[in-house]
Amino acid sequence: MKKELPEKRSFWITSTALAVATALSFPVFSAEDDDEENAKSKDVKVVVVGSRAAPRSVGESAVPVDIIAGDEFESQGITDMNSMLSVSVPSFNVNQQPISDAATLVRPANLRGLSPDSTLVLVNGKRRHRASVIAFLGGGISDGSQGPDISVIPSVALKQIEVLRDGAAAQYGSDAVAGVMNFVLNDAASGGFVEYKTGQFYEGDGTSQQISGNLGLPFTERGFLNLSMEYKEADPTSRSVQRSDAQFLIDNGNTNVANPAQIWGAPEIKEDFKFFFNSGIDISNDKQLYAFGNWAEREIEGGFFFRNPITRPGVFSNDSDEPNPPWTLLVGDPNNSDNSLCPFQGIDIDPNTGMPNQLQLDAIEAHPTCFTHYSRFPGGFTPRFGGIVSDQSLAVGFKGETDMGMTYDFSYTYGKSESDFLIKNTINAAWGEDSPTSFEPGSYAQEETGLNADFTFPFSSGVVATGFERRTSEFTIYEGNLESYDFEDNLAEQGFGIGSNGFPGFKPSDAGTWDRSNWAAYVDVEWDIAHNFLLTGALRHEDYDSFGTTTNYKLSGRWQVTDILALRSAVSTGFRAPTVGQSRVRNVTTAFENGELQDQATLPPTHPGSVLKGAQPLEPEEAKNFSVGAVLELDRLFVTIDYYNIKMDDRITLSSTQPLSDAERQQLEDADVDGASSLSSLRFFTNDFDTTTQGVDLVANYNMELMGGDTDFGLVYNWTDTQVDRFNPANINETRVRQLEENLPDVRATLSMNHRRGDWRTTVRYNHYSGFYEAHLDDGSLPIESPRNATVDVEVGYDITDDFNVVLGAQNIFDEYPDPLTDYTFQCGNETCNYAEDVAGAKYPVTSPYGFNGGYYYLKASYSF
Repeated sequence: MKKELPEKRSFWITSTALAVATALSFPVFSAEDDDEENAKSKDVKVVVVGSRAAPRSVGESAVPVDIIAGDEFESQGITDMNSMLSVSVPSFNVNQQPISDAATLVRPANLRGLSPDSTLVLVNGKRRHRASVIAFLGGGISDGSQGPDISVIPSVALKQIEVLRDGAAAQYGSDAVAGVMNFVLNDAASGGFVEYKTGQFYEGDGTSQQISGNLGLPFTERGFLNLSMEYKEADPTSRSVQRSDAQFLIDNGNTNVANPAQIWGAPEIKEDFKFFFNSGIDISNDKQLYAFGNWAEREIEGGFFFRNPITRPGVFSNDSDEPNPPWTLLVGDPNNSDNSLCPFQGIDIDPNTGMPNQLQLDAIEAHPTCFTHYSRFPGGFTPRFGGIVSDQSLAVGFKGETDMGMTYDFSYTYGKSESDFLIKNTINAAWGEDSPTSFEPGSYAQEETGLNADFTFPFSSGVVATGFERRTSEFTIYEGNLESYDFEDNLAEQGFGIGSNGFPGFKPSDAGTWDRSNWAAYVDVEWDIAHNFLLTGALRHEDYDSFGTTTNYKLSGRWQVTDILALRSAVSTGFRAPTVGQSRVRNVTTAFENGELQDQATLPPTHPGSVLKGAQPLEPEEAKNFSVGAVLELDRLFVTIDYYNIKMDDRITLSSTQPLSDAERQQLEDADVDGASSLSSLRFFTNDFDTTTQGVDLVANYNMELMGGDTDFGLVYNWTDTQVDRFNPANINETRVRQLEENLPDVRATLSMNHRRGDWRTTVRYNHYSGFYEAHLDDGSLPIESPRNATVDVEVGYDITDDFNVVLGAQNIFDEYPDPLTDYTFQCGNETCNYAEDVAGAKYPVTSPYGFNGGYYYLKASYSF
């Protein structure tokens, strides 16, 4: 299946035209009324997520919810939504993901220590579609996850973000295990602003520029149209040292090797454009038509692993996976089934210099058909991997209220994410000596639709909500260009690797479209059984056409003990359905395993090769949640503290690499399995382990007058502990278990102060991280125990006029880094080697929760109207 790239904008053009035409065809409601409602909501933060009754304040909710106002993001220099949320929500973690295959394009993020697809994402209360990217390399915790891409949401489009920190599958369905994030879009009918932001890391790289804006428009007298836009570019960073194997070649006269040969750092963002619209139209006093949606596209390019010109098997080396001399160069002859007619069947390498035998090399280069890739790339090469990620969505609906107080909401949602992979500065070794160096290895696409009907029925002391949902999900693999997967039969038999090296293209046999549908029904009750006691309950039944039915429940309650103290608790069951992509995806990626760079094939669990190794069709993950907490509200002080416990069974993950014997390959060939002869090992998705995650969230806010101005103090604290209760050693090793339990810091805390005096505004933020464990490059023989650390952010803003202000700030102002990898050593023969020069050239631990790029300073200016 091939894809025509220009077609991917057609949906947005058509749907936008329809949405605008629909909006313009109705009279609209008063902007003054909308502004009045907005003004009323400024004093008390109200929350919609987690309840289908009338909105409640954060303190009145029966479950813990954080409210992050859109303008709170203005005190951060970083602009990526994942990174901004990690500052505001301590149990939300994201790291840089350098050289992480497709995870470089869409960084996986974790709430409460669980995988990214265990958190449900809503926009204006409607389910958000998943990203097309599956994170094959996710630092252990996120391996194999496929969650939504929230980085496509610009902060300027947001009125607020509601983070429900509790299981909610009985209310919202699959994925709501760790919690729910609801992104509430701006709905202002007038005014707006334009903002320009630029910044750079202390090291002098990673320069970024961003322009963004928001515009509110009235539709005559009865509606609004709110538009948001953001455009960004960013240079890459490098926190690398020269690899010792590359330095060995340079020291012995190979001037073609780059320095550094391999770059670890933030990828280059060539362009990143985001657009959102939100609209609403009152067609009467109690009926409204609404529509919202987005279009986004970004192009990213990041680093990959260095291909050594004398040791990389399948490209340069004739010695499979042999890191030590003696070495010989691989020689090919496309005109014959073997290279026996070439002057030499291999070119000797001097083990003392790493240089080839010049006489042998000259003889091969003079031959009319024989060749070696060393002649073209004497310094080796380092692929550059990236892609173009596009995202589009549309939601339309009609809601209202009857004279009896019953409310209804009918809606349709559509979303699509597409990732077009690109790789350059590499070759298809089995294509021959004239192989191109840039490839389009194919694409993934995720497409989802939803139909919802939701109703609420009030009674004297509460409300009953019920509703129905129909969802479809579709995952597509598009084949790559011919050069990315095709090969010369003779060269493949002679040992040359097949496909664009680093990320082979998807073959026509890999391509296809697979879908799944499900329907759901729910009932949700909120009952004030006394003036100081709220009881809620929910029950939801879902039927999937792929694996059957599931029913989940939730009970929660809140007791107002005194005027200032309330207690709350919740218990629920939940589930996460395997995605269509996890059930069907095929991929080959390059990763470190057992100290060596290897190509890893990921196959569907129903593939004959996977079945041969014990794979079975995927089943849903199942969860049990329990939480208990307290709310303290004084005149100026607001405190919540909550304990949570999440037990998950049959969690879905990628298996460890399963080697195939010659007999097993022959068995697959006899069964006519496509490509069986080239499979040396494989991985597959499997329901493989159980975990228990527990923790404590503490949130405190205090307001006071200080130094002639108004000052807000905030403290957010999280402790999370994950234990693996059961796992299959055949699929998950001890290294992966430790990654799941220790890769994220147990404790994260942020203490902030926001001070406003006249035209000046100052923000100071202290961020604490406990220690963390990293299996460097997922290799358990390279453990890292990184100690606790802290960073400080400072920002100062000044209002030049009522409409124009400037801000100067720095994140990680004291330029803190995790301990360098040169501090970590291991024995290599009779010498002591370190994790930096003697492994892959990374200068710092790559999964550090506070990054490894150091301090960042920025300047921004905004104009409001």
